[in-house]
Amino acid sequence: MSVGILTAVSAVSAVSAGSTGFFTPGSAEARGTEDTPIERALDLTAEAPRFSWPLAGRPSVTRPFHRPSSPYGPGHRGVDLAAVPGQDVLASAEGRVVFAGRVAGRGVVSIDHPGGLRTTYEPVRWSVSSGQRVHRGQVIGVVEPGHDGCRVEACLHWGVRHGGTGETHYLDPLRLVVPDAPLRLKPWEGTAGPAL
Repeated sequence: MSVGILTAVSAVSAVSAGSTGFFTPGSAEARGTEDTPIERALDLTAEAPRFSWPLAGRPSVTRPFHRPSSPYGPGHRGVDLAAVPGQDVLASAEGRVVFAGRVAGRGVVSIDHPGGLRTTYEPVRWSVSSGQRVHRGQVIGVVEPGHDGCRVEACLHWGVRHGGTGETHYLDPLRLVVPDAPLRLKPWEGTAGPAL
């Protein structure tokens, strides 16, 4: 008889909540593809999340992650979260700011985190500087209006990627924060632990 280990599995759902077009946590199919080898290796939700939402509370997802089929193919390399202009944007984890400035007219903040992850937040009016260390939950700026495709008053686009120049893998940010995901037993190939 094989012994199982409990692993939390979470993903974005394409099930809309009424006519608002918001999304809630759910199935992997909503992301457009199954987990990548990088996501499986990182096991992003195997323990309590080490990342927090970049907005206070648990914001509504107005547009889910959709992995591109190729590095330059169409897709949505993050999630859009419902916000209001001027709302505080929070560092989702401890790290170092690697960019705070304008890209194509939009305010952007990027933070490098341990384990090779980088989170990006836009559009924001930033209050941090490149090179600055930040802690989880620290205000890094405020939401600015004007995110393309936003269906509400304002949206924060939140992205996460693994790797740097050369080989970059975009990941579903919700995998970092959804602790109440469905649970699934996986077979354990090792020896059984002590009897309980």
